Amino acid sequence: MLRLGSIELQTPFIQAALSGYSDLAMRRLARKYGAPYTLNEVVLDKSVNRRGKMQERILNVADDDHPVGGQLMGADPDDFGPAAAAMAEAGYDVIDINFGCPVRKVLGRCRGGFLLSDPKTAVDIIRRVLDAVGKTHPVTVKMRRGTDDSVESEKNFFEILDSAFAAGVSAVTVHGRTVEQRYVGPSQWSFLKKVKRHVGDQVILGSGDLFQAEDCLRMMSETGVDGVTIARGCIGYPWIFQECVAIQKGDNLPAFPSIAEQREAIQFHWDQLQAVHGEQRAGRHMRKFGIKYAEQHASPKEVRDAFIRSSRSDDITQILETWYDTSRDWPAVKRRAGVGNLIAAGATS
Repeated sequence: MLRLGSIELQTPFIQAALSGYSDLAMRRLARKYGAPYTLNEVVLDKSVNRRGKMQERILNVADDDHPVGGQLMGADPDDFGPAAAAMAEAGYDVIDINFGCPVRKVLGRCRGGFLLSDPKTAVDIIRRVLDAVGKTHPVTVKMRRGTDDSVESEKNFFEILDSAFAAGVSAVTVHGRTVEQRYVGPSQWSFLKKVKRHVGDQVILGSGDLFQAEDCLRMMSETGVDGVTIARGCIGYPWIFQECVAIQKGDNLPAFPSIAEQREAIQFHWDQLQAVHGEQRAGRHMRKFGIKYAEQHASPKEVRDAFIRSSRSDDITQILETWYDTSRDWPAVKRRAGVGNLIAAGATS
């Protein structure tokens, strides 16, 4: 059980906001496989506030997409309140503030992870969002453990963290890498433990290096965080959510998904992508997901290449009929302990 303000979640395994990935189709897929709460990909406050097709798309929340978090990113505190209010009115159940994105273009525009170096502005943004929606919607914050490994960076982190909880946020997600690290090097879980001890009963969600269900449970056990947000670990592997639940209950880890189960997930995902984006745009989305789905296959290179070449519904149908033919006797695929990649018995990738 995990509580985010007024929202009660049956399990603490959350699908993170993933730029370019966590659209409605992916969120529906995550829910199908056990995620109790999902976040939309990060959006700019200015895109929410500016009339047009982008605004319409962002503010279109489906009836079956709940609870869902809307993650906001920007630089000007004045833009955050109106954007948060619009997203709350549109149907987002939680408003999440992004102080973690490490992309250089984002940092250069004083957004995302840059704000960890500017506690005054970061805290102002948090207060503006709480003033706008805090009485009716939970507000959460996403942070990295700092801009870099300096003493000043850690001081800034804890200033923002303490101010956020004092102002009334419901939870803070902490990624164990610095902004400077981006996605290189290990996530420092010991820092998550330090943060959780510091805040006591306040809700901390952990992030970073969660590629298998065992990683998620181990992070919670080792650090004491209240839940986890799963990012890259669920791209092409939605089964991670149901595996987390099974381990938490004390059950055996479910068998690795069979070809039939993989085919079912890919078909469902493809159907949802077409419903959300239309066939032409859906093909572009499916290619990047297909590359990750291919990692679970006994012939990963061949399947990956087939997805890269695909663009239309007929191409996906051909991939499913050829590479996910349930009448064939495919080689077994085994998990490789401790990492997010998999290895096929007798196959190379």
